Amino acid sequence: MPSLATRLPLGLVLPQPKTPPDVPAGWRTGPPDFVGVGAQRCGTTWWWSLLSGHPGVVGDELTFPAVGGLIRSRPGKEFHFFDHYGRVADIDPAEYHRYFPRPPGRLTGEWTPRYMYDFWTPPMLHRVAPDARLLVMLRDPVARFASGTARWGGDPDPLLQHDQFARGRYWQQLRHLLEYFDRSRLLILQYERCVADPAGQLRRTFRFLGLPELPAPPETARRVGIVSDGAAVLDEPTAAALRRGYRADLHRLLADFPELDSSLWPSASDYRGEQACEY
Repeated sequence: MPSLATRLPLGLVLPQPKTPPDVPAGWRTGPPDFVGVGAQRCGTTWWWSLLSGHPGVVGDELTFPAVGGLIRSRPGKEFHFFDHYGRVADIDPAEYHRYFPRPPGRLTGEWTPRYMYDFWTPPMLHRVAPDARLLVMLRDPVARFASGTARWGGDPDPLLQHDQFARGRYWQQLRHLLEYFDRSRLLILQYERCVADPAGQLRRTFRFLGLPELPAPPETARRVGIVSDGAAVLDEPTAAALRRGYRADLHRLLADFPELDSSLWPSASDYRGEQACEY
């Protein structure tokens, strides 16, 4: 696998490749049962913490050898396996599969929010895990943009601003993803709906993955991860420009994926107005 030490624009550095985990006796490796593919700053860390807490999912019991002979536990939800390519490469599926050992009867997977965003990832993901179930968590695109820019301290770098804007074009990303995966293999979650009804949406997630439905743990509503941090305050002209910039993509998204509740997204107010005018 090529080195991930490539320095990117905006001073970002991709993570180094992870060493595959030890495989306990009686376990097997293979393609992941599920992969979360989006979207950044939409509550995916929170949802992963709930999902990985299910007894039917392999959680933190794996150990990964680290530099210097040290042993570290499973390195969180994000593997970023495809980040370093920047192109569609001919990957040996076994290179990816070795990161996903599990015992009989349990599921395993990962959730790297940028997989949906990078154009080169869906074709490679389909090659190495064609039968995986895909998870996507979406958030009002303007709110997602504000959270995304706040992550970098409100950095006004135009390249960063453009990158954060593009990440909120969900319809464009989903249509590309569905060129490689059947719609039945995709579950789209809505962050705002998960906040309003975490237990119900968690049951929906378990059903989609074929996991037994269990009572929601007491900490279900306790959000974790950076999505609960403060967001950048957008002045109204900027927010209005963002709403206009997202308008066409957002309207296509809501039309093609009616399971999304437009009333939960302030950015979709004009979409609801247009719908009302049709009758």
